[in-house]
Amino acid sequence: MVNRRTHCLLAALAGLAATALPVLAQTAPDVVNAAPRLPVPADPKLPTLFLIGDSTVRNGKGDGANGQWGWGEPLAAYFDAARINVVNRALGGRSSRTYLTQGHWGRVLELLKPGDFVMMQFGHNDGGPLDDTARARGTLSGVGAETREIDNPITREHEAVHTFGWYLRRFIADARAKGATPILCTLIPRKIWADGKIARNEKDYAGWAAAVAATEKVPLVDLNETIARRYDALGPEKVEALFADPHTHTSRAGAELNAECVIAGLKALEPDPLAAFFSDKAASVAAEGGNKLSK
Repeated sequence: MVNRRTHCLLAALAGLAATALPVLAQTAPDVVNAAPRLPVPADPKLPTLFLIGDSTVRNGKGDGANGQWGWGEPLAAYFDAARINVVNRALGGRSSRTYLTQGHWGRVLELLKPGDFVMMQFGHNDGGPLDDTARARGTLSGVGAETREIDNPITREHEAVHTFGWYLRRFIADARAKGATPILCTLIPRKIWADGKIARNEKDYAGWAAAVAATEKVPLVDLNETIARRYDALGPEKVEALFADPHTHTSRAGAELNAECVIAGLKALEPDPLAAFFSDKAASVAAEGGNKLSK
């Protein structure tokens, strides 16, 4: 009797293990690479505008959690959904480097087809350390070809880290190889005031994006200057309502303003590659370029 009970107990434990192991095997990769599910084109037959970037373009799941919104969500209303898909594949916490190395760009490339567009905005997360144990997402300053070899403590792999400009050029080259049109945006400004004006980034990430746009002959939307100019005109008290945290992530109202600046910047381009796809909402937005960076 004892042997029979022992046999039944062992059989039951074996059955539990057999059912549990496949579940663990399926969920483990998702735990390691935790990220929100990202959208795909609603109508693959239409051209698609893909947005790539960080949380200032798509915050969290893009549903306004914690009152924070990226400009990619309200941007879609400026385009006619019967003529073009707008697919926001930006991802919070990513730099130009980790958007590539974590495979997010590769998944965009799988969806990309001739006639599509890729609008990119990076810079907010590129200034971090190259090899810290928290994120290891930084890039080298500038637009040159220099690299630095590191042992990545997160991936546990050896990695050659490139400049910010190198990663932008990689996205541009890959998009063009797929027959798509790349469009560069300078990073939106943070809510940092200096001498009564919003601090600009023309000497670092905005300037570097502009330099890449010039050498690669890519359309540039200078959000850094255009939005900063809007904030300057509004003043600190009114700008406060446009943010949902101390200085980086916008409220819905701030995201709406930034999306309008994207459309204004596109209209200032000669030619505007997306002009044929605007909705009626875009008609009320006047063209507005940035400063010398967008010329």
